[in-house]
Amino acid sequence: MRIRDLTDLLVLAAVWGGSFLFMRIAVPELGPAPLMELRVGFAALTLLGVLLWRGGVAVVLRHWRPVLLVGAFNAALPFLMYGYAAQALGAGFLSVSNAVTPMWGAAIGWLWLRDRLPAMRVLGLAIGFFGIIVLVWDKFDFSDGGTGLAVVAALLAPLCYGIAANSTKRYLAGVDALGGATGSMISASLLLMPFAVWSWPSAPVSMQAWAATITLALVCTAIAYVMFFRLIASVGPTAAVSVTFLVPVFGMLWGMLLLNEEITGTILVGAAIILLGTALSLGLVRRPKAINA
Repeated sequence: MRIRDLTDLLVLAAVWGGSFLFMRIAVPELGPAPLMELRVGFAALTLLGVLLWRGGVAVVLRHWRPVLLVGAFNAALPFLMYGYAAQALGAGFLSVSNAVTPMWGAAIGWLWLRDRLPAMRVLGLAIGFFGIIVLVWDKFDFSDGGTGLAVVAALLAPLCYGIAANSTKRYLAGVDALGGATGSMISASLLLMPFAVWSWPSAPVSMQAWAATITLALVCTAIAYVMFFRLIASVGPTAAVSVTFLVPVFGMLWGMLLLNEEITGTILVGAAIILLGTALSLGLVRRPKAINA
């Protein structure tokens, strides 16, 4: 991996880890639906400009139905769930829960698209799901003021990403990554708009919340997508997805440094188990070959 690729990988992990920080800052004032509508709306406008410059709009329009489906599961639903969860859960916890996304993608591809999974990758899925149990065990409190529903939302969001990834593979083979991302953001903005209008905050929003929202949209969404596409083109999808292992590190770091969040032993142990399971389920860790005497 070249120095530029390694730099892109680290910057992308830091940016995506920071997205949970910006959610935590903005969501108390804006609410989940308005915040995520602004996120996907600003990102859509930015990406659309790039897509128009590259002349890829016609391809997206020809595939508008699957693009709408992918937009629902790739942005609208998971972003809304993370926005809801961010009202009760820390940035570190949310970044760790997001790390199971590739694992959900592998599991759904296995069940839906009949993708072949060797025994080691199946073992990885089992280990990863055990890590989820460890992570959320002490947070499943559904009493008044509990975090149970927020935890459920944080776990369903990466499940949506897994559905979106396999839907893209199944239905959007003729659309490049930038076109799919732009279409997803436009679709998500249309889907979230009624909910955002209905729940728009009546009180004035502080400049801090606006700054966090704009940074979340432009840096953590639009620019991050472009960086991710460049990384895929340079080092391939398997190497690019290794950013998943670094996002929780930065998510926990930003939460601890900037929001004074506590990094508990449960989060660290759960993160370690989840990342091990994800590495196995992606095929990044393989069984050693036997050495012939």
